[in-house]
Amino acid sequence: MRRAATVTVSALSLALVTGCGGSSGSASPDAGGSASTAAAKAYTATELRHLLVTEADLDGYDVKSASAGGKFAASKDEVTVTDAKCAPLAYVLTGFAPGDDESAYVNRMVTEKSEKPSSTSTSDESLEELEKSLKDIMGSTMTIVSLSSYDGDGAARTMKSVSDAVAGCAGGFTIAAKGQDTQKFTKVVGEKSSGTGERSVAFEVTGKVEGDTQTVHGEVVRHGSTIATYYSISLAALAGEKSEYAIPTEVIKAQAAKLT
Repeated sequence: MRRAATVTVSALSLALVTGCGGSSGSASPDAGGSASTAAAKAYTATELRHLLVTEADLDGYDVKSASAGGKFAASKDEVTVTDAKCAPLAYVLTGFAPGDDESAYVNRMVTEKSEKPSSTSTSDESLEELEKSLKDIMGSTMTIVSLSSYDGDGAARTMKSVSDAVAGCAGGFTIAAKGQDTQKFTKVVGEKSSGTGERSVAFEVTGKVEGDTQTVHGEVVRHGSTIATYYSISLAALAGEKSEYAIPTEVIKAQAAKLT
């Protein structure tokens, strides 16, 4: 359990630096060059917050601020990426909007609910209940859901940069920031996306955490002038107890519904 907790904290320091249809990588088509896209007007941060998923939209999930975990860097300017074309993916993994010219950005953390122990007693029954609760927590998937907004064709250009990054960064990349340990990612693989929005790009990133190989999942979706980003981590996978997981479908559907 101690090792699992250490791995989780290490991973979260990176993640919370704050997180059907279509093909692998650049899943669904984008009408990026249309007149409506060029004329798109960005939302403000206040407007985006009203569009972010809440607990009322997701049964069985806790939804809270993603800012409590601290930042990997104070701004994008402090994030250094070994290969510039991989920057959109690095930004997703470090709690920033994937594009370079967003007008606003907001995010929240969505976690599967787990049963809390009903007693603080140290009896055998209570200890078993606590152990079950901890296993439930470790078995949950944590997702950072974010929204960023862009003027003109900024959202379409952002989607292209993400798609290009997934295709061009297969060999991985390294992220660094002042005062933080360097984070090395060894592989990027395109995945089947949700197919929501005008265009969606999904990917899997493999990296090293506490010397162990770990995998996280991301998806970036364009809804008009707004980009929805999903970044999921399985705590069980980080602890070496689970090998396969995905971004919860219901989370993507709930957020997509609020942007439709």
